[in-house]
Amino acid sequence: MAILPVEKGPQNTILRTQSKPVKKVDKKLKKLIQDMEDTMFDLNGVGIAAPQVGINLTLALARLNVDTKNESILVLMNPEISNQSVEMVDMEEGCLSLPKRWGNTPRHASLSVSYDTLKGQRQTLMLEGFNARIIQHEVDHLNAGLFIDRATEVHEEGK
Repeated sequence: MAILPVEKGPQNTILRTQSKPVKKVDKKLKKLIQDMEDTMFDLNGVGIAAPQVGINLTLALARLNVDTKNESILVLMNPEISNQSVEMVDMEEGCLSLPKRWGNTPRHASLSVSYDTLKGQRQTLMLEGFNARIIQHEVDHLNAGLFIDRATEVHEEGK
């Protein structure tokens, strides 16, 4: 389909604006989802949120079980995180919207995420490890946050 331009920078107005709920699934939304998927793979990402492609909708895609035979793409509309573990895991994160920046970012080790499917059904998944980290990162985007807001240290490639 199409590779979309990605919004960049920690002060970007679109990235720093709370997203609005997805109200209906139509051809336009399905095309956006396909274009977001194409963009995510083109940039070798593990997730992408609508604000990153300039649209403040509560819509995100996540690659679960990355680089395994069980890899799948999860489309999350109107996601809500609950049941976050007390245990936190610190791991290096990067972001398509902050190229060449990396930072050690504490995230909950496990959680539940409820979201709307393309068929209008509400589903809940329990995730842990890297899958849970991806969801937290993408939901932060929907809530106008970036990993650098949580990171304990951030470093830039080449600096």
